[in-house]
Amino acid sequence: MNPTDEVDDLLTRAGARWRADQPSAPEPDLDHILGGRRRPRRWVPALAAASVAVIAAAALIVLPDGSGKPSGDAPQAFAQGNQAPYDDVLVRDGDQVQASGQVIAAGGQDPLFCAPVPKLTDPGWATGDESAPTCPAQYAVTLKNLDLAKLADAKTINGVLSGYAVLTGTWSGRTIDVREQTKPQTRATTAELQLPPDQVPCPVPAGGWKPGQIDVDKIAVVTFLEGREDQATDPRVLYPNGHAPGAPEVYTIGVAHGDLAAFRAAFEKVYDGNLCVHQVKFSKTELTRLGTAVGDLIPKGFGVYAAGGSSEEDKVDVSALVYDEALKTALTPIGPEDVNLDVAVKPVH
Repeated sequence: MNPTDEVDDLLTRAGARWRADQPSAPEPDLDHILGGRRRPRRWVPALAAASVAVIAAAALIVLPDGSGKPSGDAPQAFAQGNQAPYDDVLVRDGDQVQASGQVIAAGGQDPLFCAPVPKLTDPGWATGDESAPTCPAQYAVTLKNLDLAKLADAKTINGVLSGYAVLTGTWSGRTIDVREQTKPQTRATTAELQLPPDQVPCPVPAGGWKPGQIDVDKIAVVTFLEGREDQATDPRVLYPNGHAPGAPEVYTIGVAHGDLAAFRAAFEKVYDGNLCVHQVKFSKTELTRLGTAVGDLIPKGFGVYAAGGSSEEDKVDVSALVYDEALKTALTPIGPEDVNLDVAVKPVH
């Protein structure tokens, strides 16, 4: 097992424990629900300052640049220009904003809203001695005029009160002056989700997709794809007819460089199941470089707490506390048009 896999396993276990304790969660993670046979994304989580560099080095690999030589330089600009695709979520002082999630109130201090940052250390679930919640400064928002009595699922641990709320108010200098406070909605369970069929980016072949599961774990298949990470993305297993047992599975591979027909013909020598080969912008190597560039922002105080290449979106997924002018400036040389951004604090339009 390599270090990256160990980090992924640790993150998965820690994230599962943390999410299980949250009464309010982001939109359901369909990749987790459906993606048991999808290859995992590589994520850089936010950690305590002493751990950031260690995990970033383990979870992201700086891969060769276009010349084929490893580069130790600072990430180069991946896109230029004046495009501003996320100005609709840009937050400035005086804006009305909304945030939903955990609130932490330690005695004698202003309460804080905390972004949903994964925690790698065991806070005491194993021993039954749960630790008091904390929030790193770059992921915390000071709250004014909050009614602690209205928090959902409130509890006090070692003198620290925590709970959950949906907060609306005025943003100013990493502070929200709360004007409206409600309880979070109950999240849907997996059984309640109505999952639509996946959209496969290829036409249905003559005779339709073959039913049943496909064998994508053969050594020949894995070896073929590992040798072409500069050309193609991580593959996905998609379900064009829905997710019922026995439904067709389609192995879907994005090719960024080279001839699609030639790639398909070569791959079909080691794989004979349902296959979709389609054009994408970035290879796995390039997505990893993008993820590395964004991951380098994590310890720099911009509020970024997760970053990883996404072959589904053909972009790098980024999670951050808020998209303010500082983060906008930091993402500009990387290329915001190549980023799939999710923020915890959003403007109210």
